[in-house]
Amino acid sequence: MASHGADAAGHAADAPGMPQLDFSSWPNQIFWLIVTLIAIYFVLSRIALPRIAAVLAERAGTITNDVAAAEELKLKAVEAEKAYEKALADARAEAQAIAAEARAEVQKDVDAAIAKADAEIAARTAEAEVKISEIRDSAMVSVETVAKDTAGDIVAALGGEADAKAVNAAVEARLKGVS
Repeated sequence: MASHGADAAGHAADAPGMPQLDFSSWPNQIFWLIVTLIAIYFVLSRIALPRIAAVLAERAGTITNDVAAAEELKLKAVEAEKAYEKALADARAEAQAIAAEARAEVQKDVDAAIAKADAEIAARTAEAEVKISEIRDSAMVSVETVAKDTAGDIVAALGGEADAKAVNAAVEARLKGVS
């Protein structure tokens, strides 16, 4: 085994090493490098780069179109917002007009009800004043009658004779002075 390891080491010393670093094959390597680079250049310039450029141009066009569409939609949104605000202002004005009209109707109804109530109150007040006047007149007659009777009774109780004419005259004189 030891001899086998020595043989392997001897063959390794005879091998030139990495073929890329062998200076005797460099002209051949340089030739194929140039051929490969030229082939890659033609493949890239004729096939891959035009496709990439087309994709980039298409993307740029799509982006430009999307930006233009977004601007157009933004303008439409601004117009729609203005129309919405105008409609909202019109609706508010209409609501205020309806509310004012309703208030006017209610106020008219209230005024009519107040006028009717005032008329009823005035009629009842007039009736009450008439009744009060009647009650006052009847009370005065009753007071006069009671006063005459009481005056006559008091004079009789004191031991005097009550003259009906004198009692009537005294009571009437006193009532005229009070009234």
